[in-house]
Amino acid sequence: MGANDGYLFQHLAHHFVAAGYATELQQLLLDLRWLQAKLDNTNITALIADYNYLPQNKNLPWLQGALRLSAHILAKDKTQLAGQIFGRLLYFQVPEIQAFLEQAKQTKTTIWLRPLIPSLTPPGGRLLYTLYGHTQRVKAVVITPNGKQVISGSDDKTLKVWNLETGEEIFTLIGHRNSQHGSINTLAVTPNSKQVISGSLDDTLKVWDLETRKELFTLTGHRKPVNAVAVTPNGKQVISGSDDKTLKVWDLETGEELFTLFGHLDEVNAVAVTPNGKQVISGSDDKTLKVWDLETGEELFTLFGHRARVNAVAVTPNGKQVVSASGHHIDRGDRTLKVWDLETGEELFALFGHSDWVTGVAVTPNGKQVVSVSGDKTVKVWDLETTEELFTLTGHSNWIEGVVVTPDGKQVISASRDKTLKIWNLETTEELFPLIGRTNSTDASVSAIVITPDGKQVISISGHKTLKVWNLETIEELFTLTGHSDWISHLVITPDGKQLISGSRDNTLKIWNLKTGKELFTLTGHSSFIRAIAVTPNGKQVISVSGDNTLKIWNLETGKELFTLTGHNDQVDAVAVTPNSKQVISGSFDETIKVWNLKTGKELFTFSGHSNGRSNWIKEDKNWVTDVVLTPDGRRVISASMNEALKVWDLKTGKELFTLSHGSDSEYPWGISNIAITPDGKKVICLFGNRTLKVWDLETTEELFTFTGHSDGYWGTAGVAVTPNGKQVISASEDNTLSVWNLSSGKVIASFTGESALLCFAIAPDGVTIVVGESLGQMHFWRLERV
Repeated sequence: MGANDGYLFQHLAHHFVAAGYATELQQLLLDLRWLQAKLDNTNITALIADYNYLPQNKNLPWLQGALRLSAHILAKDKTQLAGQIFGRLLYFQVPEIQAFLEQAKQTKTTIWLRPLIPSLTPPGGRLLYTLYGHTQRVKAVVITPNGKQVISGSDDKTLKVWNLETGEEIFTLIGHRNSQHGSINTLAVTPNSKQVISGSLDDTLKVWDLETRKELFTLTGHRKPVNAVAVTPNGKQVISGSDDKTLKVWDLETGEELFTLFGHLDEVNAVAVTPNGKQVISGSDDKTLKVWDLETGEELFTLFGHRARVNAVAVTPNGKQVVSASGHHIDRGDRTLKVWDLETGEELFALFGHSDWVTGVAVTPNGKQVVSVSGDKTVKVWDLETTEELFTLTGHSNWIEGVVVTPDGKQVISASRDKTLKIWNLETTEELFPLIGRTNSTDASVSAIVITPDGKQVISISGHKTLKVWNLETIEELFTLTGHSDWISHLVITPDGKQLISGSRDNTLKIWNLKTGKELFTLTGHSSFIRAIAVTPNGKQVISVSGDNTLKIWNLETGKELFTLTGHNDQVDAVAVTPNSKQVISGSFDETIKVWNLKTGKELFTFSGHSNGRSNWIKEDKNWVTDVVLTPDGRRVISASMNEALKVWDLKTGKELFTLSHGSDSEYPWGISNIAITPDGKKVICLFGNRTLKVWDLETTEELFTFTGHSDGYWGTAGVAVTPNGKQVISASEDNTLSVWNLSSGKVIASFTGESALLCFAIAPDGVTIVVGESLGQMHFWRLERV
């Protein structure tokens, strides 16, 4: 057998154990070189399975757990194996694990991003693994009664069937896709685990055979989207709820509509059947629940009490209580669960704790616990007897829309708008380790990061209104800066690294001493929020631009306003200062760039030209300027706009030199979000809103490369930057991934995937230390190795 023999990699573990070579197998499973070879030649599921051959080893399950947590990432990108393991196991002070990590660091020969702290969820906690495969939000999830398969439904118009034990996708069901409105809103499984029923935005239900993987038939009759579906315990009937305000009862064997239930005054969002199969409970946008006799179709009674729409309902296994989930994502007036007596219709109690609308609910098989999910991105577990909140599960990066408990009551599966499902351990009540660099809050995203010029400190915006200062050498939090009353929008550090300037939506700037953490000044004067800040290279002045259409020049030593620059007739969005500190350039929503004399405050000239071109997709009559930068020699200005054009201007003459265009034939351009220039001033890298990066030669105007690879992001990516040596480009995205590109070849040379959208990053002066911020509040500290 050759070294790349597929049989060898697939079955070696089995043969080692059979031959009595357990020690040798253990050595292989603790050798990164073998793990990488096995992964490259098989798949992540096969690699994880090898650890099952040595159940007696108490340390191997940690490594297996780390692989399982990263399985959805490694299935797409096998090159991340080392980084993912490091990010999850650095906490484990177990000699066997630490020896493995040290050996991996020494033997890894390719370029990779090495975590400096354990910033990924470690094994042994509540999160078991993540299911990734849908291309749009996941709206529904069910589990077969035999506990073997998970079925999910998505806005991508597909159902996916997963192996619950391995997390592997088994197959995909496609059928609603033929409609323009084929999103899957709801799912139900028959008691024999053989069929799944899907309800869709296309107004239909489809019945699928899980063994043959075929669509059996379509149920038509609703006049609007189907939001809810349930199957009777005997498996003979299906009940559906729709935007058309009705419930329909169907014969599952023939597909015939038996009767329609009328009574709700608004959309029906939820349906559940009692365990005895005699009653149906529905929840509606009309803020009520209704209880129906399934045999006669008669409405028995209505449950009043919610102050917003009812999104989900669940019945306890004994059939005595129903739990409802309520709220709306806009007004958020009711964010509660209510527990009702199903015999009397009396409200027993309410459960409070979610900070956004409650979108889904499930009851454990023993009837003792309630599990809820919410727009606040959390899963909460409640004690149904004491009404106490037991614990909260965090990890999703967007609204959670569906939840189900496994038949054995040991696991919870949640479905989210972040396109994933997560499998949680319901029996583990505590996390083993708190993560370094994580702010535990439902609104703790890290939205901006800057690093001091000496590379010793990192400053991050955490939770929108708070600044955190870190020691980059020890990766310890030094202090927290508070004072802004609204979101902080921008950060900049003075050239000497001693002061930090923050700009906020509270219309102010604050100047902070980075040694003491003290606030020095608050700069007031703008009548709208601060959109960008720049400091002159000589460190004497601060320039702020605002939604009030102005620029203000401030004395950094005294905090006094020197003068205001007026001339733009719409909000100013971008600012840059020339290397000699004599001129400032501003870019505005009025589609112009202006050049100002910093000493006199006089406008020198206006660059106009971005107004010529296609309308953008957000605001059809505006092609506003999104970014302005200067070449290192200070001779040229490069501006970007929403019409996907880069313009290069001569700063001395005020003339446009040339235009660099995306070349897209899209009717509505995505726009350009930011620009980076190589240190030698010869290349410009441009980030487009459709997640594309382009590199141009500024001397020849030739397009050198187009970088594609990021798969998500409303504005594409969190940003783009060039390393100090000018050899690599780094981009981070809302697809959770940071990529390092070789600027000569245009190829990705290293990637790292976090656990939520990457919103920002900064490169340290050493060019290899990268600090990244996530939407869930986690900060990552990575080192680019082997470059």
